[in-house]
Amino acid sequence: MTKSPTTAARVTDVAADLRRRIEDGEFDETGGRLPSTRNLVEHYGLSAQAIARVVGLLKSDGVVTARQGAGVFVRRVSPLTWELSAFERGTRRDDVLTGLDDWQASVVQQGREPEQRLISVTEAPGEVPPPSVAQWLGLGSGELAVARRRLRLVDGEPMQIADSWFPASIAIGTPLTEPRDVTMNGGILAAIGRPQTRIRDEITFRMPTLAEIDRLELPVGTPVAQHVRIGFGPDNTPVRVMVTIAPGDLNVLVYEMEV
Repeated sequence: MTKSPTTAARVTDVAADLRRRIEDGEFDETGGRLPSTRNLVEHYGLSAQAIARVVGLLKSDGVVTARQGAGVFVRRVSPLTWELSAFERGTRRDDVLTGLDDWQASVVQQGREPEQRLISVTEAPGEVPPPSVAQWLGLGSGELAVARRRLRLVDGEPMQIADSWFPASIAIGTPLTEPRDVTMNGGILAAIGRPQTRIRDEITFRMPTLAEIDRLELPVGTPVAQHVRIGFGPDNTPVRVMVTIAPGDLNVLVYEMEV
């Protein structure tokens, strides 16, 4: 006697079938909108609760996203190419006239729309940085730093968290503490006489924190890249560390170099 598949097995099978239909472009003509729960119930012969579990699986895998009052849609992923070997090097693309910094200008060059939201800026006299930041900046116990915390979006979608930290001795009394998105030709550090002349990048890959999931609106199970750029001045002293958190499915990190 052949046993009927369990509900759990049917949920897994239906989720796999919907993934196949999505990959085949079956829902392109509906703007990526999946059939309603009622239609899926009728098509697959499952209960509404089981279909909700199917959609939950697809959401956790980053395949679909739910829009309040509109339905469930195929999640379109269009990764940003971030050329780190060109970023902040040589003739920077910061332009005070357009208000675009080097990162925003690189996004525009890809035919996309950048947005940078300033979340917070440390006020004088500064704040005690996390131990990792203090180590990157070479700060001793009790030494303060200034942080500029930003959320970067591309085409309206959260793309990166970018927190820049500076020794308070460098930042206090400069535009680095102004609560606005500041752009200066050549970069702010160069404009205030503390240019970066050497950089060191450290990249790690990990699962996001709850706060990062919330700020980046990440589907469950999405890993992130943590890019740390430490900038050194002419005397080889750290002048800035920028910690960028980038969703793994939305960012392509690129380096080009001569060998």
